[in-house]
Amino acid sequence: MINPTYLAQRTRSSASFQDAQKRVIRSYRDWLRSAPEVQQMYSLNMPVSNIRTKIRQEFERHRYVSKLPTIDVLLFNSHQEYQETLNYWKQLTHVLKYFRSEEDKTAALPKNFIQGFLEGRN
Repeated sequence: MINPTYLAQRTRSSASFQDAQKRVIRSYRDWLRSAPEVQQMYSLNMPVSNIRTKIRQEFERHRYVSKLPTIDVLLFNSHQEYQETLNYWKQLTHVLKYFRSEEDKTAALPKNFIQGFLEGRN
């Protein structure tokens, strides 16, 4: 049976930076704890350590955000992604899009148009 309220939370604003910090740490820990479950649910062909590393990178991207309303929006988006992921509302491609940047960096781009054309790449 599908329970759409599983993992649901009320949207709220942080009272202070300390409150926001506690909420961010709680969100980060929730994501880290759920990494094995995400790997199993979506049959990801990568170790749990790679998933946790990517989670860390996503949180580090916003490490120096200093405006409280922006932090609240990021927290809301994080929890929304968390709920959608763990409720299995996403497809495999939605989860894999977070790991795509590493794949794009390893693929060498052609140096010029002719080389790309001859290789059959767009």
